[in-house]
Amino acid sequence: MQRHLLSTALCTGALLFGIQGSAEAQAIKAEVVKTGFSSPLFVTSPPGDFDRLFVVEQTGRIKIIKNDLVLPVPFLNVDPLTNGGGERGLLGLAFHPDYSSNGRFFINYTDLSGNTKVAEYGVSGDPDVASPGLVQFIFETNQPFSNHNGGCIAFGSDGMLYIGMGDGGSANDPANRSQNPLNNHGKMHRLDVDLAAPFIPGDNPFVGDASTLDSIWALGLRNPWRFSFDQANGDLYIADVGQFAREEVNYVTSDPGGLNYGWRCMEGNNCTGLSGCTCNAASLTDPVQTYGHGSGCSITGGFVYRGTDIPGLEGTYFYGDYCSSTIWSFRMVGGSVTEFTNRTAELEPDGPQTINNITSFGQDAAGNVYIVDPSGGEVYKIVGDCNVANYCTAAVNSSGAAGAMSSGGTPSVGANNFTLLSRNLPPNVFGIYFYGNTQIQAPFGDGFRCVGATGGGGTTRLQGPIQSDASGNIDRVLDFTVPPANAGSGQISPGATWNFQFWFRDTMGPGGTGFNLTDGLAVTFCP
Repeated sequence: MQRHLLSTALCTGALLFGIQGSAEAQAIKAEVVKTGFSSPLFVTSPPGDFDRLFVVEQTGRIKIIKNDLVLPVPFLNVDPLTNGGGERGLLGLAFHPDYSSNGRFFINYTDLSGNTKVAEYGVSGDPDVASPGLVQFIFETNQPFSNHNGGCIAFGSDGMLYIGMGDGGSANDPANRSQNPLNNHGKMHRLDVDLAAPFIPGDNPFVGDASTLDSIWALGLRNPWRFSFDQANGDLYIADVGQFAREEVNYVTSDPGGLNYGWRCMEGNNCTGLSGCTCNAASLTDPVQTYGHGSGCSITGGFVYRGTDIPGLEGTYFYGDYCSSTIWSFRMVGGSVTEFTNRTAELEPDGPQTINNITSFGQDAAGNVYIVDPSGGEVYKIVGDCNVANYCTAAVNSSGAAGAMSSGGTPSVGANNFTLLSRNLPPNVFGIYFYGNTQIQAPFGDGFRCVGATGGGGTTRLQGPIQSDASGNIDRVLDFTVPPANAGSGQISPGATWNFQFWFRDTMGPGGTGFNLTDGLAVTFCP
């Protein structure tokens, strides 16, 4: 009879215990990496360098975080060459794609006269210290005003160096520089640093066109702060700061070059009434995402998450606002924005720190994403938020109590010591653990089913019945190295959130169905 009850319950719950489902989206948080930097503006790593993080300080220094320590000697110090403050200073850093073999890297800064210089430097015999001497200037231009200097530089998947330039400053681009094809400002420039000066790639869209500068890749930008390339596919994301009304994110896949992003006749999707181009013309490229100044005042562009610790974030682009400290994310699917999410609350750090005035995001060689806050000189990393919490109401069983779940060990896949604990069960009864990706509360047997699954699937069963002891307790270590936790759609990966419950035989239970269940346990796993 007891064996029959076990079989019947499992069959009755065919959707419950049968087909496996996938995990819910990962909860995340911002974890402090280091504090105490002087006006940090950017973080990055050389390609393939998984041991170091380079922090750019606006005041002119580049520092290295290595083995969880900030090295005492800066990697590079160009403080004597720049006056860091406002929108000026050391603004950008990019490592050559072959940095590991050639030691070449590039910086973007405003000099003592306030003009933009993109310069090449090289590493010294000590890999943690650069050679102090300039190798060569790659790009130079005057700056008529102190604001809108751009400053972001990055290598694309094509190996070319892209340079984002603001419109030259003031307000409303008074000289219409952004739409002037013979002016450096308000443009994206593209250079081949492996060529001799002037470094112009032959496939730039305006090469040989006397009406347009050869270095120009795109026009119509106001102040691209910042842009980035997706590590996985090379897609380009450009966050362009607005004037008085709209902030915008532009997105291009398989960029042919020669695009016009619309400033100064357009701000986001709005017509400004200013000359220079025709608003809503077919020749202009519209942003994929905008927001008004009720949500902030100055966009800070970010990166697409390509780390391995949080699988649920794969392909998610993060960006924020300098004024409101709001952080958003979305994913591009088929050229359209999906999964748009306000991440501000969940990325609020634990402890006394708060994220204010986001000047930059950053990305390391492994694809992890960072947040830079100059107000406290802080660098944060977006990480998975491990968590264990009970939910769902358990019904009383024949022991006179309600079965309760808890846990031992840590919800860390790497530690592999997470233990499922069930208490207040009848003594010496058999049952099974199962898990799924949805929280529910539905009558089932003498209790409630607390675990479900979305997407037409079911739940995953931990094979092998297990018996409570004489006190009505069960402990089961969840081994992440064996099925089902390490394979198939029931695989438990870092960043996944799963909901667990214990089903048990209870032939003397008050409802007479012969079985009951504990409450539910929601677990978000970490690396």
